[in-house]
Amino acid sequence: MKKFDTNYRLLAEMYEDEYFPDFLVDKVKSLVEDVIAFLETGETDPEKVQEKFDGMTLAINDLQEEFEENDSEIETVARECIGSTVGYILEWSGIEIDVEDAIGKREW
Repeated sequence: MKKFDTNYRLLAEMYEDEYFPDFLVDKVKSLVEDVIAFLETGETDPEKVQEKFDGMTLAINDLQEEFEENDSEIETVARECIGSTVGYILEWSGIEIDVEDAIGKREW
């Protein structure tokens, strides 16, 4: 079982940007960590992995209203940050799914 890179700071750009409330970035991070925990079990079936990323992405979609209520939104910086984080996770896990496919259900 391969453990995730503890030196990689998840969603660093969002945490560094005051536009994104930390408590909401924490919610996104928790969803990302769920995917990482799933991959740490050794799961490599692309369909199962895609399902997990779809669930994460749909849950992030559901946070959009809460971001707006806190004078923020999941916009360009957040999209790129989440995308690069997903890309890193895919590379780390050796899963050959394109980042755009992995987060294909996004509404942001």
